[in-house]
This record gives sequence, structure tokens and C-alpha cells, in this order.
Amino acid sequence: MTDSPASPAPLADPHLVYDPLVGDGPKDVVILGSTGSIGTQAIDLVLRNPDRFRVTALSAHGGRIALLAEQAHRLRVRTVAVALEDVVPALREALTALYGPGEPLPEILAGPDAATHAAASDCHTVLNGITGSIGLAPTLAALEAGHTLALANKESLIVGGPLVKALAKPGQIIPVDSEHAALFQSLAAGTRADVRKLVVTASGGPFRGRTKADLANVTVEDALAHPTWAMGPVITINSATLVNKGLEVIEAHLLYDIPFDRIEVVVHPQSYVHSMVEFTDGSTIAQATPPDMRGPIAIGLGWPERVPDAAPAFDWGKASTWEFFPLDKEAFPSVNLARHVGELAGTAPAVFNAANEECVEAFRAGLLPFNGIMETVTRVVEEHGTPRTGTSLTVPDVLEAETWARVRARELTAQKATAEARA
Repeated sequence: MTDSPASPAPLADPHLVYDPLVGDGPKDVVILGSTGSIGTQAIDLVLRNPDRFRVTALSAHGGRIALLAEQAHRLRVRTVAVALEDVVPALREALTALYGPGEPLPEILAGPDAATHAAASDCHTVLNGITGSIGLAPTLAALEAGHTLALANKESLIVGGPLVKALAKPGQIIPVDSEHAALFQSLAAGTRADVRKLVVTASGGPFRGRTKADLANVTVEDALAHPTWAMGPVITINSATLVNKGLEVIEAHLLYDIPFDRIEVVVHPQSYVHSMVEFTDGSTIAQATPPDMRGPIAIGLGWPERVPDAAPAFDWGKASTWEFFPLDKEAFPSVNLARHVGELAGTAPAVFNAANEECVEAFRAGLLPFNGIMETVTRVVEEHGTPRTGTSLTVPDVLEAETWARVRARELTAQKATAEARA
């Protein structure tokens, strides 16, 4: 296998280091999605390493004002951004209660573009821990501003792949998903031409081993009971349907420029091996740690340096069993559907992702059964037909495709509910 000079360079390459100009002292970091799972763990890492990192700005949706104010005060940030404008008075009040008399409060940005402005502010690294495709604009803003992007918001890459690739400089994106941080580290063991296959591991979620028929009547509570990871509700349900793994296959293709037929998914219930790279000589390099997102976050913030004691290590003095199983593609059709939309490219991944987000919310509201999530997403993708592709793809194209997919997913959900009510 040879590396053609005409092949596009991968977005994420551990052999390349993109390093914006930075002065002495800690690395300035902006954290987007600071009150979520990724954000809170990133802040824990920063607070334990004040000589390495300094947070200059935080952004959050606005649903956890007390926590956001506490984070801002503890980190002494310059800027706080919230998506919900109506929470600004409560945020200012919470900040005032924490800061001393006469002590200046941080700047407050509010509105749907607040996180985008924070991403473009002066810093070295932006950690995008926002959930969902609303992270696309901040991702593009961080890249355009010349910052290193520690990317945990996979959706922004998936829905805006060509847009992100057009802006990103070599080495500018460091993946933070545990699977892609694992691939990133494993790829450092060889050259791009040596890579035969990427192997993405999946815990299997709460429904590992169940058939499609077994999944017909599972509840929201069942789907939220992930056996390994503590995550937000949308990501947890995406892990139950394995949509999350399908998105990661698309993400791996975009990050590392490996064809879809050379990206494999295997089920690994223990979640110790986060992903693997198989090389042409038959060697497989695996990255393994106990399940803990602070390790991948540390790679995103610190690369090419490692952060000592970022996360727990294995106790090799204790016996353990690591298992691997093939993916049940009938029970979990999401991975193959993701491959399909990834190969279509253009606006197809945006349609897939937006329809899934709507269907997950419908499932949580009791409007769709569990299997109905992927059945509806599949139909929306089929109806979308030929996507807009190529270099002409724009942000408005992506937003238009997402809007159509959301509306169509809601229409199909309502039709299904009406039909069942009449039955």
C-alpha cells in the first residue's frame, strides 16, 4: 500500500504539531460546553494543572447557572458566554454573589452566537465540548482564528466535513473522543502508508447481546442505563442505538482520511481498549486505559506533551478479562447507515445527524419506540436523496438540510403516532 501524493492530508496527524504563537506560562484555553460532562472534567484537569493551563473563557447553554458562575469565579475567566439570553440577569446575580466588593465581573456574552464569539477570542486552544451540530459555528470560528481545536463535538465535523477540512491547517485539530484520541495515539506508531485498518471499539451499550425483537419494547430508563460511561442523555441514547458509533466511523474517515471499508467496529464490553490501528505488517497497536474521559481531554489540551496523572492507570497486578465481539448489524443498523451517508457525503451526514437528534427527543418524550428511532432516520435519509456535495457546500446548505430533516422527522413521528392511535 502506497501513499499517493494526490491523497488529501488527514485532519488529525500525531506526527504534525500545530502550535500557535504563545508566550511563557500556562496555555490559555477556552472551554465550550463547560457545564456538561466534557467541560466539567476538563475543568477538573485544569485545576489540577495550573502551571500548564489557564482558562480564559467559558460557554454553556444556560441551564446550570449556579455551576457556570462557580466555574467562572474559581477559574477567574475573562469571559462567560451563554446561549440563553433570558438567563443573563440570574447569571450576573450569581457572579455578583461570588465576587468580592469592587471586584470586576467577567464579560458576559449571550445569545445563539455567544459560543462562536468565545471560540474566536484570544487563546491558544479551544476545547469544543458542545453536544450536537450547534457546535459547527464555534468549530469554524476557532479554526479561522488560528487556534488549536481540541474537538469533542464530533457532530460539527460530521455535518460540516468539507467546511472544516477547508479551514483546518495540518495538526490544528486534536480529537478528544476517547476512540479518536486512541486512534490518534496509535497512529503515532507508524506512517500513514503503513495503516491497513482502523478498529473502533464499542462497549455495546446497555443492549449488547439483544436481538432487534428484544429491543422493541425497551424504555427510556433502560436506554439511559449505560454500563460503562456517565454521559448526557442524548449521547447515552446514541450509545444505546450505536448511532454514536456510526458517527465515530464518519469522524474517523474525515480525521484520518481512511476509506470506510477499512474502518471496522468491534464490541468490547469492558471499554478498556478505546480503539486500535492494524498495520500492514500484521501488527495491531491498541490504546488502553480504564474508562475515564480526562485522559483524552488531556491529549486534546496538552499534545504533543502528556499531562502526568491525567487519569487512572491499570493495576496490572490484578487479573482481568478483555473480550471482543462482532457487531450485530441487524439489531443495530445505525453503523451501516452511517457508512452510507458518510460515503454520500455533502449534506447527507447533516440530514442523518439532525433526524437522529429529533428522533431521540421523540423517544425520550414517549412518541417513538426504540426501534422507531433508526426506522425513522433511515426513511428521512432515503427521502433526502442525492445530497449537495463538493466544494460548493456552504454553512447555509448544511443548515437548510438540517432544518428539512428535523421537520420531516417530526412529520413522520406524528404520522406513526396517529396510525398507532387508530389501530
